[in-house]
Amino acid sequence: MKCEIDRAALLKALAHVQSVVEKRNTIPILANVLLQAKDGRLSLTATDMEIAVVEEVPAEVSRNGAATAPAATLYEIVRRLPEGARITLEHGGSAREGEGSLSLRSGRYATNLIALPVGDFPAMTAGNLPHHFALSAKALRGLIDRTRFAISTEETRYYLNGIFLHAAESEGTPVLRAVATDGHRLARIEEPLPEGAAGIPGVILPRKSVLELRKLLDDFNDEVEIALSETRMQFRIGPVMLTTKLIDGTFPEYERVIPRDNDKILRVIRKDFAEAVARVAAISTERSRPVKMSLSRDLLVLSASSPEQGTATEELERGQVQYDASPLEIGFQARYLNDVTEHIAGDVEFRFADGTAPTVVRDIADLSALYVLMPMRV
Repeated sequence: MKCEIDRAALLKALAHVQSVVEKRNTIPILANVLLQAKDGRLSLTATDMEIAVVEEVPAEVSRNGAATAPAATLYEIVRRLPEGARITLEHGGSAREGEGSLSLRSGRYATNLIALPVGDFPAMTAGNLPHHFALSAKALRGLIDRTRFAISTEETRYYLNGIFLHAAESEGTPVLRAVATDGHRLARIEEPLPEGAAGIPGVILPRKSVLELRKLLDDFNDEVEIALSETRMQFRIGPVMLTTKLIDGTFPEYERVIPRDNDKILRVIRKDFAEAVARVAAISTERSRPVKMSLSRDLLVLSASSPEQGTATEELERGQVQYDASPLEIGFQARYLNDVTEHIAGDVEFRFADGTAPTVVRDIADLSALYVLMPMRV
């Protein structure tokens, strides 16, 4: 294998693929990136056996071939080379393809990296993926950004460690729905159902895959091609392809925990509410300490206390708040309130039943988003 490539193109591709590599693993080949040069393209592949990311970049290929190299080391070397540099990668081959060392040269710099055999690199082939559809990068970013904060990190409830994606109906309209919950809060976001997605199975996209996918979407604004089966899912984002295993579990019947009859309605200006929550919560360093919401007609009093620091209160009144139901006191973790309001564009609507029941939170400007928060005792 021998090819020449621009530093910027190689660095960008390495940044995308090497982040899936597990920093601590017991299988040496999984710390490597697979480099395949052929027909004017250099393909880079990295995997942790759960996710595989492949990216192709243009290169001047003078000899087709393949090799592996330590992903983190190669990334650091390329990152430290000067901007505008040209890089030559060369591997002479051996009895076992890819074994030996990979030579990297750029200007007066040269290094040789140990190359493990290409045959040892695991092939995470997607297999048969019968369902195909496309979704705009903006819509996919929205589904991820407005649900991922609610993904559970509790490993014993592994079926909550991801985003549940499925086709559903909302008021008679077909939608693609993303749901995440950790048992304390729930996020449900909808997009119009893309063509070809009507028959998809409900799948749970793992947390790590969600994070890697979101990084890849940062600078991409076209359509993402999506293919899936009941066990795997694949995303083609321009020159990058991410393939991931799905969580083998059953997502709970989340609709049962969404209250339908909460009749005490609070509407509040999002910016005023979020800033007030942050100010009163600053009294306590404990992330789980609640902020109390005391409601009366067109008045919201937010308060928090800390045995070590003292107390804090702030009032939001008519003009900032609309509330005409009976007085109510209820408490929520400040972090949960902030996580929800951060992803709301318009004013915030809370629907309460009482001080102990689940509360529904909506974005008045975008009814495709629905959140449920469990209150805390205050």
